[in-house]
Amino acid sequence: MYSKDGDNYFIVDSHIHFWDGGPANQRNRYGEGFTNCFYDYHRNLSPEEYVWSLEKFGDYSEQDLMTDLFQDGYVDKAIFQPTYLTDFYVNGFNTTERNGALVEKHPDKLIVNGAFDPRDGEGGLEKLEQLHARWNLQGVKLYTAEWKGESKGWKLSDPWAYRYLEKCQELGIRNVHVHKGPTIYPLNRDAFDVADVDEAATAFPQLRFIIEHVGLPRLEDFCWIATQEPNVYGGLAVAMPFIHSRPRYFAQIIGELLYWLDDNRLTFSSDYAIWHPKWLVEKFVDFQIPEDMQSEYGVLTTDIKKKILGLNAARLYDIDVPEACGLSVPAEPVAGETVGAGPVPVAGG
Repeated sequence: MYSKDGDNYFIVDSHIHFWDGGPANQRNRYGEGFTNCFYDYHRNLSPEEYVWSLEKFGDYSEQDLMTDLFQDGYVDKAIFQPTYLTDFYVNGFNTTERNGALVEKHPDKLIVNGAFDPRDGEGGLEKLEQLHARWNLQGVKLYTAEWKGESKGWKLSDPWAYRYLEKCQELGIRNVHVHKGPTIYPLNRDAFDVADVDEAATAFPQLRFIIEHVGLPRLEDFCWIATQEPNVYGGLAVAMPFIHSRPRYFAQIIGELLYWLDDNRLTFSSDYAIWHPKWLVEKFVDFQIPEDMQSEYGVLTTDIKKKILGLNAARLYDIDVPEACGLSVPAEPVAGETVGAGPVPVAGG
């Protein structure tokens, strides 16, 4: 929990990793390049005092994660979003199994999501069922630009992708997190295009599509899709750190998102370990859209910040929120959400 000026903020970091990106796990030059590309984001967009060495960044410890998130970073709950990348890493980069081992040790703090790749066919459907049976999955993370042999990516609108989304619906896995953001070496930029979100969101209205990185650098395309698809949400990983390096750009991003989506469909995420949640939370609570931009974008109220920092993700994942962290004005039902996706659960309320 974070407290400032008499207000309490319940923090749900909705996009974290526990990866093994070090040299011993790198299968080839692509694995090395992927880790280095992640590190460039970390180094170039973090405040200087939060920059790690490349060695630590590639292979940080369980203790690093628990301390940075829950002791120093104000996080109350965090959600692992896996990325396998087995063509680049011997044991995978950031797997449900690796993440899930920490969840089993810290179930009060961590939630693990699964993953699928429609190119795995029937065997992948069975694997998804196994992951769900072990960890009672509430969500999956999809990486449409991931390489697999000769294939350089896939689309949410592919027939086999629909088979997997149907399986998610059957299993009760409602939160579908999709990486649709900046390219990462050596992945292909076009494989992260947001266009396929439109068709899938229409076809599966019972699922929630949380588009990680809000489509950057395709923010306008994402916003036009999200405004007509009420089950499309925006995950703020990658957008958040611009609050430090380019605050007016961040104001433009958050202003556009609030105009098109509203404040109920945006979720905070640090993308740990790319960025540390401590400085992101502190800067976001203190942040205000510059005065000369407010006539177009409005202002960020405390209630908007509370929703983005934790209450929206808490609603999606049925996480109880302490009464002290509630809104000054009761939340309205969220358009497009169906039975089982009601107001934020409040402990004791």
